[in-house]
Amino acid sequence: MRLRPDQVSPLSLKRNSEMFLHQNSLEYNAKLASRPLLTQSVTTAVLFATGDITAQQLVDKRGIKGHDLMRTGRMALYGGFVFGPVATTWFGFLSRNIKMANRRIETLARVAVDQTVFAPVMIGVFLSSMATMEGASAKQRLEKTWWPALKTNWMVWPFVQMINFTFLPLQHRVLFANIVSIGWNSYLSWVNSQSVAVQGEEMTEKV
Repeated sequence: MRLRPDQVSPLSLKRNSEMFLHQNSLEYNAKLASRPLLTQSVTTAVLFATGDITAQQLVDKRGIKGHDLMRTGRMALYGGFVFGPVATTWFGFLSRNIKMANRRIETLARVAVDQTVFAPVMIGVFLSSMATMEGASAKQRLEKTWWPALKTNWMVWPFVQMINFTFLPLQHRVLFANIVSIGWNSYLSWVNSQSVAVQGEEMTEKV
């Protein structure tokens, strides 16, 4: 006998939700174990797209009709084919190569290398990739946007990565970074879109 929706108790709904989340968590972990690079890349693509949707709808307030699907697609493409594979490889590199007896010093060393090597490079790769896909000048985009974005990165990500490297196992570090990145990618997408607008105005003035 099937119960009507109004006959389902809150406790039953909670229990079913917990079972659903637990089952999906097990399946996700199984995929991480069997195909880590593919799983991380697909997850990253979805979360990068989510970040752009957040930027367009909550920050720019474009609405459904004004939503730029190509922009969201570019973010998903970059997340899935560039950032996801690179970040997965990078976290593995840090885990294998920076090992110290003192765990706190080890974590600080990993964060320092991450923020002085990975962050500057990948922000540059992101901005130049977006400019290239938009048919704009990568050089101009980097000159106008790279340093402000990097400074903002240093206000957020050292603390995030301290938590990440201290408490999360290697296989979940990209996922944790990607979840935090929903907000960060919203910011990057917004910064990139502002740069697009400025470049467009400059081109109009030249014409």
